Amino acid sequence: MTSDLPGEARGPRWRALLEARWQARLRELTELSLAYHVAVAARPAAASPDLPAAPETQALLRRTVTARRRLADVEEALSRLAAGAFGRCEQCGAQIPDDLLATAPEIRYCARCDGEPSWIRPLAERTAR
Repeated sequence: MTSDLPGEARGPRWRALLEARWQARLRELTELSLAYHVAVAARPAAASPDLPAAPETQALLRRTVTARRRLADVEEALSRLAAGAFGRCEQCGAQIPDDLLATAPEIRYCARCDGEPSWIRPLAERTAR
């Protein structure tokens, strides 16, 4: 269900939600980055640089990369909010329901476009705004 409030009146609500999400993502990224660097530093000095990192260290690196991507998604959502495009599907331009935005405010696509590859729909439909 979408709100009856105009976009400007809803902006502060979404900004607060996105900023809280940004802080949480930044904390997560910082903790994972520190853990990864500690794991790398703990590697024995005699170990050859050509040897692959331990599986735990590789897993930390993957989690760190994912956390950075999630932080970037929130930053991009904040940019869309500032540009007045927040809450609109980047594919078809439809309004994304508020209940979906409340769950995942960094979402870019409506449920229809998220579930259907863009190459399936005709070009005119994909570019219509």
